[in-house]
Amino acid sequence: MGAMGILAKTFQKRFAAAGAKTANKSPAPPLPKGVFDNAGGQEAAFFTMGFAKTDVMPGDIDKKKYYIAGYRPFNPAQGVLDPMTASAVWLDDNSGRGGVVFVSVDNVGMVSKDVLAAKALLADFVKKTGCRSLNILSTHNHAGIDTMGMWGALPRTGRNPKYMRVVFEGIKNVVEQAYAGRREGSLYLGRNDAPDIQRDSRLPEVFSKTLTRLRFVPNDGGREVWMLNFASHSESLLGANSLVSADFPCYLRQEILREKKAETIYFVGAIGGLIRMKELDKDNVESTKIAGRKLAETAFAIENEVKLAPRINILKQEFYAEAQNFALLAAAKFGILNAKKQAIKTAGYTGYALKTEMTYFEIDSLKMLLLPGEIFPELVYGGYLSAEESAEGKGPEVNPLPLCEIAEDENLLVFGLANDEIGYIVTPNDFLLDPETSYFDGGKDRLGRRHYEETNSLGPNTAYTIAETFTEMMQTVKASAARDTTIGEETK
Repeated sequence: MGAMGILAKTFQKRFAAAGAKTANKSPAPPLPKGVFDNAGGQEAAFFTMGFAKTDVMPGDIDKKKYYIAGYRPFNPAQGVLDPMTASAVWLDDNSGRGGVVFVSVDNVGMVSKDVLAAKALLADFVKKTGCRSLNILSTHNHAGIDTMGMWGALPRTGRNPKYMRVVFEGIKNVVEQAYAGRREGSLYLGRNDAPDIQRDSRLPEVFSKTLTRLRFVPNDGGREVWMLNFASHSESLLGANSLVSADFPCYLRQEILREKKAETIYFVGAIGGLIRMKELDKDNVESTKIAGRKLAETAFAIENEVKLAPRINILKQEFYAEAQNFALLAAAKFGILNAKKQAIKTAGYTGYALKTEMTYFEIDSLKMLLLPGEIFPELVYGGYLSAEESAEGKGPEVNPLPLCEIAEDENLLVFGLANDEIGYIVTPNDFLLDPETSYFDGGKDRLGRRHYEETNSLGPNTAYTIAETFTEMMQTVKASAARDTTIGEETK
């Protein structure tokens, strides 16, 4: 065994022992079951929406060293191609229960501890407005400034606390401004498949080609707001890039504003395993711009929209995700990652975990699920590898039920990197670690395929935990619907 293998085994044993000791002595408390915030049959005449955006750039980027969050550590920014931004929408169904907020930030991701720090600045806002759900999501931008810490001059963190305050203040400002600028109007749901612009870097070739649009049309005839969801890493500038950019989402938003005079807030879907845009030009900058324009054209071509009734139902559920990845635990211990670990003891696991969350939304007929990481698409839509195709000959039967089947809706809309970034959520029957170096280096399977994504995952059981948690959430939703039906019949 080489030095890397010895180091891996040492870390593995120490974190396992420390986690087990803590879990046995003072385990993290059990988490309460989420309550389904269901309006029942109530319905208003209109939605209310507000939108705001701002740049989230450091004022001293030409003087201080900031690291690009993508591909390799120690890649200091050499300039700015376009600014990173934060956008927010306030959406209210006017049921009297309060509005909901969705924030999109042009960064690689934010761990739960940072998301909670940003939300803490909005505590007075939540109290004042009655906001019942505040969600901060990342576009998983690999050309932005490092907000997680993994791309600095390792073993030093690449996460700059002063810059994080810029991000937090930007989030606070756009949320408050979105609320201040709210207007009455209608919301329309539309979908369209994108042309052949995506690439799946790992078998099976399963991903959503659908661009989903929620289009808000204000009653006053003012500027529309488009909420877009699409499955792709924001990394069209690729690994040679050293310029700060929001990547193709920047040019997507610019094109929609130029052609349709509409504002856009962009979110990513199920992008794990690894879904990104194809190279559409030999020049990476031009390829990035083309990707943005083509996605905008896909949005322009949406037809057969459905008008949504003003009704928003919500179920948020916190849960513990086992953290078996000792490399990430070490990064947190040494201050590279700003993550806070917990210790849990369950029937099948004793050790460290991360407390995270997922949130289920119903906007009329649209079902949405906000997830804290980069989930492999087959865990959402199905299409698992067979035993002959998988890493170690394991069949698809070892995998959990796909999330669309749990939701009983093939159009379940998944939002990734929502309120946390816990890394890749890998399909169990194709999960492989190098027998010696484990989470330090992606190994090769019996078919010669590399397994990079496992090294940036919490471990093999995350997919099961998410499926089990979502199953319980949907049982709660169904029970609520059954109660509403019974009450409705009794009041006839």
